[in-house]
Amino acid sequence: MQNIVPVVDSALQIANSQLSSIDAVAFTQSPGLIGSLLVGTQFAKSLALALDKPLIAIHHMQAHVLSNLIPEKKPSFPFLCLTVSGGHTQIVMANSASELKVIGETLDDAAGEAFDKSAKLLGLPYPGGPLIDKNAKDGNPKKFSFAEPQIEGLDFSFSGLKTSILYFLQKEIKKE
Repeated sequence: MQNIVPVVDSALQIANSQLSSIDAVAFTQSPGLIGSLLVGTQFAKSLALALDKPLIAIHHMQAHVLSNLIPEKKPSFPFLCLTVSGGHTQIVMANSASELKVIGETLDDAAGEAFDKSAKLLGLPYPGGPLIDKNAKDGNPKKFSFAEPQIEGLDFSFSGLKTSILYFLQKEIKKE
């Protein structure tokens, strides 16, 4: 709640725009963390009402896919989109802006969750995913081996990797 007004102000400054120039107010309807969804929804409703602008509810994951259409170099339909966002990991076939089909998704933890939970096991601060990524770039990719899921199709599973890291760390601690 305390961050939404500064974030909106910052977005307007970066866009070199003002509230009076917007055409509509859009907000994430789902999925997501209930607290964030409630704050965003109520703020968007209030803003739209105050500005007398249309209110548009957006599906969080569809927004990630369709955000590819914002830059000048946008893909043409059809295109595949790999979305890795916090608690979500999925592959989407985008046939048009209104025809999006999930063709692969995580069966358990999302990639970001696996990164952050593994970082916690390693004693890294939250969010630990970026720290793991940064250190991995300088590391030896063949030094350790971890579980690789055997899943048919285009789905993902990251919980086995997380468990494999836990067992590896427990084994290493016993060696000390």
